[in-house]
Order: sequence, then C-alpha cells, then structure tokens
Amino acid sequence: MPFQIRKIIGKIENKEVIAKGSSVKIRKNLNKLYGNGNWIKMKGIARVELSDGSVTLAEIHWFEAHGIGKKHIKVKYYLGD
Repeated sequence: MPFQIRKIIGKIENKEVIAKGSSVKIRKNLNKLYGNGNWIKMKGIARVELSDGSVTLAEIHWFEAHGIGKKHIKVKYYLGD
C-alpha cells in the first residue's frame, strides 16, 4: 500500500526508542529543517487513516525532539485490523 498517512487515530502504543543523539543518522538534516534538538528516532503501533480514506493498524516510525514534536512520520509495516 503506497499511501501516505493522513492522521493518527487514537494513541500510539508500544513506543520504543530506536536511536538517539549521534546515532540518529539524519540528525544534521533534522537540525537544518526544524532547529537544533536532542533528536530521537522512535517506533510504535497506531491506527492510522491513509490518504485513500482507509483505516488500518500499522507500525510507524518517526523522529522527535523536545519542544519540536514528531516529524517525518511514516508507515514501516501494515499490520491489518
């Protein structure tokens, strides 16, 4: 399914840190785009609404920093309903 996330429905469950600090490979790009921050790459499970209007459960990955928020949210795997 090559659809983009329109919105996350409900809470993100099973949040887990994948990388933080200098281990975040695109840290320099994130600093340029959104400002300097202590960037963390995260993953979790959430129900998402896709650009075609369908709703499904998916594993999502994103980057976040304190005071900046979640950025570059993407679906890694579709888990079905």
